[in-house]
Amino acid sequence: MLLRHTFSPLDNTRLSHLCGPLDEHLRLLEAVLPVTITRRQGAFRIEGSKRDGEKALGLLTALYERAKKPISAETFQLALDDVRRGDAPARAPSADEGDIVLHTRRADLTGRTPNQIEYLRHILSHDISFGIGPAGTGKTFLAVACAVDALERSTVQRIILTRPAVEAGERLGFLPGDLTQKVDPYLRPLYDALYDLMGFDRVTKAFERGTLEIAPLAFMRGRTLNHAFVILDEAQNTTPEQMKMFLTRIGFGAKAVITGDVSQIDLPRGMPSGLVDAAQVLKNVKGIAMTRFTAADVVRHPLVARIVEAYDAQQAQREQLSKAERR
Repeated sequence: MLLRHTFSPLDNTRLSHLCGPLDEHLRLLEAVLPVTITRRQGAFRIEGSKRDGEKALGLLTALYERAKKPISAETFQLALDDVRRGDAPARAPSADEGDIVLHTRRADLTGRTPNQIEYLRHILSHDISFGIGPAGTGKTFLAVACAVDALERSTVQRIILTRPAVEAGERLGFLPGDLTQKVDPYLRPLYDALYDLMGFDRVTKAFERGTLEIAPLAFMRGRTLNHAFVILDEAQNTTPEQMKMFLTRIGFGAKAVITGDVSQIDLPRGMPSGLVDAAQVLKNVKGIAMTRFTAADVVRHPLVARIVEAYDAQQAQREQLSKAERR
């Protein structure tokens, strides 16, 4: 099928922002959808199936309206993710989504998928929330954003970010420096999220005032965390005992978010994961929310989603073979 469309009134600046340098955005769109796009000034010609052609045209039309400023690679990639999932491209927040406004340096921050929106609602409405799913689904970033928002609104007095210092094949003893310097690389993703959401200067000042704290999980033992927003990241690498220890640290006026990917457990073989155990033990406990993400929620490079899907398919195949062998 052949679709033709001419943007009117023609705005060369918007057109340039829409297409990207050397029509790079159009080529990226062709890589996601089986369509061929050609253009002459403001006239576009899209060849492909009716369904794919309408998706491509819908994306171009939506982004043209937002193209007063250059469209960043990240914005365009997220719009392509919407197209890949079958959502309306570059959609505006619905009325329900509009209720979720997070006060961070990222004014445009919101949930991009139904699971992400549900995750934000769970965090805001529950004292303890779990986010379980593959890499790139925004589990940690959105949790940190909610923590920053809570601090900005003064609903908590401090943010505490923690994760277990479990090595993916490495050994801490071979790393240089004292204990703090050894575990710092494991906490780096949390620093990155804070810098993005608050800015380097504000993060530095928050650490100096004590309103921000990042520590390995082992440092949580014996503490009671009142009026704090606490995030346990990489929780798949906790033991059941460590998970119980962490959950019982929660004090008055506190909120906790636990995130992890059960497909990337780095614990020694045979040792149960505290996240897997908690998801089973606490699934019916009132006041605790569980959000499970899938490859459809990945908002990184489209290759990340395809990688996750490939590993999921391989795991499913192995489970089927294992069942067949037991029979």
